[in-house]
Amino acid sequence: MKRKQKVVRIHPRKKHNLATPVCPYCGRDAVLRPAEYVYGDDTITAGSMLYVCSGYPDCNSYVGVHRGTKKPMGSLADKELRNKRIRAHHAMNRLIESGYMCKNGVYAWLSCSLNLPIKETHIGRFSDYMCEQTIMECERVLENWKGKRAA
Repeated sequence: MKRKQKVVRIHPRKKHNLATPVCPYCGRDAVLRPAEYVYGDDTITAGSMLYVCSGYPDCNSYVGVHRGTKKPMGSLADKELRNKRIRAHHAMNRLIESGYMCKNGVYAWLSCSLNLPIKETHIGRFSDYMCEQTIMECERVLENWKGKRAA
C-alpha cells in the first residue's frame, strides 16, 4: 500500500490585497459595476465588470476587471488614455501578427526596450508617455524588419 506524500509549499499562495482602486484624476474611489453601466446595450462581453470612478460620468475614468475576479486589468483611465492603450495594443499585435515575435517575446522585448521589470510591463498600467513609447518602439522595429525582408 502506497502512502500519500505530503505536499510542501515552498512559497505560500499569494493572497491578493485588493484595495478599492482610486481615480488618478479626481481622487475618488472607484466602484465595481457591470459593464452595461458604462456601455449600455453596446457591451461586448455579457457579464463583464468595470471599476468606474464614483464621479462618473463627470469623471469619465474606468478600467476593466479580469473575468471571474475583482482584480482590475490596470489603472483607471480617461477616454484619451484608454484610446492610447488601445493603440499601444494594436502596435504590439502588429508585431505578433507579422510573425516577427510571439506574444511573450513582445512583452520580454518591450520590457527591455522600456527598461521596465517584466512584471510591470502591462499596457493596462501604462501612462500616456509609456503608451507613446510603446507605439514608437513597435513601429520602429516593424519598419526595420520590413526593410530587411524587402532587401
